[in-house]
Amino acid sequence: MEEVQHKFRVSAFRAVDEPNLCSQYVKGHVKVLTDYGISNITSNNNLWVNNPNIYCLGLHSESNELMAGIRIQLADGINPLPIEKAIGHMDSTIYDLVEKYAINGGIGELSGLWVNNRLKGMAIGWYMVRAAIASSNQLNFKTMIGICGDVTLKMFNNVGFTIEKGLGNNGQFYYPKEDLIAHAVGILDAVTLDNAIEYDKKIMQSLRNKVHQKRIESDTKIKVDIEYNLKYPKVVRVLYNKKLETIK
Repeated sequence: MEEVQHKFRVSAFRAVDEPNLCSQYVKGHVKVLTDYGISNITSNNNLWVNNPNIYCLGLHSESNELMAGIRIQLADGINPLPIEKAIGHMDSTIYDLVEKYAINGGIGELSGLWVNNRLKGMAIGWYMVRAAIASSNQLNFKTMIGICGDVTLKMFNNVGFTIEKGLGNNGQFYYPKEDLIAHAVGILDAVTLDNAIEYDKKIMQSLRNKVHQKRIESDTKIKVDIEYNLKYPKVVRVLYNKKLETIK
């Protein structure tokens, strides 16, 4: 059997507990966006590193270089979600939507996805999204929301996101630039993953049931060996509107 040449590991961490990793994350994200000529993504800043309700996944190379990242921000009633910052000035309905889900089981946003351009063609973004959704059951919230472009809409649909047509123009916005269309998407139930297609759902359930495992991922012609460790070392319970209670 041919040996897989590309090997990575994915680690899970709470942002405020890992300042060095967050610094690498910010640098990597900025570089990828700069390469694409994009500078005004609302999640592209370093303010989030001090938010106690943000959890991250990082993809590391064999040499320990951080080469991709994604994060989940839990709504706490204090720090706006990235989607609220991105589209709130265009459609204030997003604020009511977030509050509704926040007080009915909690809501988190998937954001800040970036992949080093050296990994093009490996579907790393897809693997990171699946892993993040799989890990979300540790964070005690029911609904996941996000914003994505046309290029990644199919991926988001496959893992269970549906367009929130009550926002903007049937869920569409011009973001982050006037010539780019973004979609407001949401998983109605991040617990059951009912809207995901069967292929992606089985993988996410496997990662959820066994948070530390190795997989040979082969969604493209380039096979990659990924060691997943999706266990967050520390999680705090978010009591919406300004109160935190440590549970682990």
